[in-house]
This record gives sequence, structure tokens and C-alpha cells, in this order.
Amino acid sequence: MNAIEIRNLSKSFRGMYAVNQLNMTVPVGAIYGFIGENGSGKSTTEKLICGHLVPDGGEIKLFGKDYTDPGVRVRVGALIEDPGCFPGSSVYQNLKMQCINLGIENADEEIHRVLRIVRMEDNANLKFKSCSLGMKQRIGIAMALLGEPALLILDEPINGLDTDGMRIMREILVDITKTYGCTVLISSHILGELEKIATHYGIIRQGKMIMELSAEEMDGRAQVFVSLKTKDMNGAKTVLSERFADVRLEDECIRIYDVDDTAAVIDYLMENGHVVSEIKKNKIGLEEYYIELMSAKEEN
Repeated sequence: MNAIEIRNLSKSFRGMYAVNQLNMTVPVGAIYGFIGENGSGKSTTEKLICGHLVPDGGEIKLFGKDYTDPGVRVRVGALIEDPGCFPGSSVYQNLKMQCINLGIENADEEIHRVLRIVRMEDNANLKFKSCSLGMKQRIGIAMALLGEPALLILDEPINGLDTDGMRIMREILVDITKTYGCTVLISSHILGELEKIATHYGIIRQGKMIMELSAEEMDGRAQVFVSLKTKDMNGAKTVLSERFADVRLEDECIRIYDVDDTAAVIDYLMENGHVVSEIKKNKIGLEEYYIELMSAKEEN
């Protein structure tokens, strides 16, 4: 069974399609990275799944049932845009009000549970307006986790966070899936961070899903390359181009694609009078893969 199954989903605003015949599959237990440029339809899709918008057509199933089924709706938690907290109230008070809204009876126990998950058990009495951006995002996730949802939908939760804030957020999201068995759908523009935790990806463009793949499939598609530096970069590139098919000057390095034999590259350059000062093997990451995919779509 999948946590989310979407077929031919569409939503238009004033005759313009924000989501257009979208298909999407999110396996149970996945951290699904939802990727796309601004205006591609990510937030609209998430709002449709949450029931905040009504689709023009198509089908949304959550855990095998229609997304409007009351039994399945209570299994969904979401943080879209901002937590919607009262600035002058404490973290605890905001969570308590949400517990009342959700009809949660063991509110104190539940609040302590979610604060432990988001690493904020020592900040329960802090006023929301005094919290940092990273803390506010974690409070939003804590609110979404009230009632132990099986599916968590997060819209750009790591945007604007500093390095430590992003690290904590990564740890929380991995913990949510591994320890609590929650499926996570997360959109983000920070692809380098998303790549560290996602088990699956969906790439959306102009309201349409153009590709879905697992992290393993992504790793298999990523080109390997040797990256190096020499004193004479242009001269070395010219020499390497005589032997290797795909040689580029990128990111202040020479990259030789579809090659991973560093010894052969070093030997060849030395034979031709070039000394390598730095060399390493690497693979194209998610961000570069995404950029190349978008460029290819534009050309077509």
C-alpha cells in the first residue's frame, strides 16, 4: 500500500492550470522530496492533498482510501506556509490550543511527546514571538505531529534556516520516519539538504509530474566524473579532450565525465607536461541532476 496515490489530478485558477493531470506515488515510510521551481504546482498539490483546495478533476487516495474519508483525514498532519501560532502565547499554550481543536484528550502527554520529537522539551514556556526561525519551524512540525499522524506534509520547512537549524531538521525528519513510522512529503528548494534524507523524489514542472524515482535510482543515473586542478587549466583541458569524450571547465575545476580512473588521468597529464595539484572522484548531485533535467526539458 502507498501513503499517497494521485491520478490525473488537476486544479486551475482563472483558467490557468496550477496542477495539470498530475500523477504521484508516495510509498509508506518514505521521505519523499517534492521538487520544482517556483510556480510549478508543489504547494497547490500539497493543499489539494490536505483538503485545503478542491480539485477540478482527478483522484487522490491516502493509504488506499479516498482523501476525503474522515478515517484517513485524521491520519494526516501538515505544515504549509507557517505554523499559525499566537505570538504572545507560549509554545506549550499554542500546542494546547491545537490539542483542543483536534479533540485530543491526553493533551499534556501528547504535547510532551511532540516536543521531545522536535528537540524542544526545554522550551515549552518560551513565547512564540521569542523563538528563532528554526524553532518556529520545529513548533509547526510539533503541531502537525499532534495526534500521531501517519502522513506528514511539509512545505519548505528548511528555507531560511542556518546550518545548525538544517542539521537539526534533518535529524528530526529521519527520526519521524524511522522511529515513528511516519511517511513524510517535503517540498524544498535546498536540494543539497534534501538529498541527505530523501528516499524518493518527485520532480514537477508546470503542474505536471515529469519524473519520480527512488534515491537508489537517482544514484544510478548520476554521472560519475573526475574533478581536478592544474596550473594550466586551459592547456590541460585541451590535452584531456584529445583522449576523453566529455571534458568541461566547471566550478573552477576540470571535470572529466564518465571516468573514475584517477591514476590514468594523472599519468596522461604528466606524459603531456601537466602536473595535477588536486584530483578526486565524484558524482553529480541532486541539484546538478535537476538543473540538467530542466535544461533538457527547455530544449525539447
